[in-house]
Amino acid sequence: MNPFEEKAVPLEKTIENWNQIYPKPYNKNTVDPYTRLRVILMNGTEFEANWFSHQLYRHCNNNDLRREIALSRRIEKQQQMKIANLKPTDETVLEHTIGYEQLAVDLTCELAKKEKNETVKKALNFALLEDFDHLYRYSDLLEFETNTHAEKLVGCYTEIMPARPTITHHRHPYDTVKPFVDYKTADLLTKLQIGIITAAEQQTMNYYMNVSPVYLTDLGRKLYQEIGLVEEQHVSAYGSLKDPNCTWLEELLMHEYTECYLYYSCYQEEVDPDIKKLWECHFHQEVAQLHKAAELLKQYEGKEWQQVIPDATFPELLRLGPNKEYIRDVLARTVRLTEDREGYVEVDRLPDDANFFKYQSIVNDPVSDVTSHVVIEQEISKRGEDYRFEEKPNPIEVLQDRKRDEIELGRVKGR
Repeated sequence: MNPFEEKAVPLEKTIENWNQIYPKPYNKNTVDPYTRLRVILMNGTEFEANWFSHQLYRHCNNNDLRREIALSRRIEKQQQMKIANLKPTDETVLEHTIGYEQLAVDLTCELAKKEKNETVKKALNFALLEDFDHLYRYSDLLEFETNTHAEKLVGCYTEIMPARPTITHHRHPYDTVKPFVDYKTADLLTKLQIGIITAAEQQTMNYYMNVSPVYLTDLGRKLYQEIGLVEEQHVSAYGSLKDPNCTWLEELLMHEYTECYLYYSCYQEEVDPDIKKLWECHFHQEVAQLHKAAELLKQYEGKEWQQVIPDATFPELLRLGPNKEYIRDVLARTVRLTEDREGYVEVDRLPDDANFFKYQSIVNDPVSDVTSHVVIEQEISKRGEDYRFEEKPNPIEVLQDRKRDEIELGRVKGR
């Protein structure tokens, strides 16, 4: 499939009315977990497209070009609002959060398994363990507050157990900056995957920052606040992989191509017939936006789309599914890693005056008050052990104890 070879309709013909942009929500009790994940993924993808378009617009001094961008952005926003309202009204914030973290886990695994660029692959595997631990922390909060087992929400497709402890994730901003990838020589799939994961993590960050002030308990508000800041770190790390030498219109073209790729992937995998039609509709809308982006690139920069995407045939499509053994392998090999400027290193190898230890001593003071730790301690106090869904013991011995929360692994030397 090459979306540039598809027939595109005029952009204005893809504008929809109020009834069209308010869809029938899925049923939270019967929805396939990966349908929920695709909804969250594409909501975040459209939000990224909209956010990027606003930034392009604000850095452009040509009103004719700004008008074209505004038209495309309005349609993107209609798409985003339609997808967002697929979430049913009876699905709570915390239940929806489990979907966010399951997506972060299984999406990251799928991307990492296919990634050829070692810099990108290391970034994916590093953040994977942190999102996996976030899933565990939110799941314990869910059981603590509502007696709901998150394994039902994830369909038992994704295990729920501790990984690199969230208290360990808090690192100095200097250490989140990674080497950028040269898009002129990078594989097309690598460029796609950088954009996909950046958008997904950005949406997670935004969601947590937005719901933290309106959550109904102090424990939940503080947990969203803490993990929201970790997601900001992830967005900083993933965003730094993008090639800053690309022009605005080259980036616009790549955004639209990525959306075409994702909608086509979702359409191929979707099991809900109504949502499958939505993905198909949005794919055709994105083809129109892609063709318009190609026109703008040629008109304002004198470049053909082939100069940005030489072979536009879709690479292997994105397919979401279980990754239990992959996660266990990464956990066993890399749980003690932390970030150190552009790279990653086991915490024991850091000098005592490293920025990691300085930042930890500030934000985690006192350790006993760090909310991600408090949530597990309160769950253990209430039920006698933490909540987990694991098919066999955790591959890390110190994480097997269900009656205490591990807070030194990857944070304290010698642990």
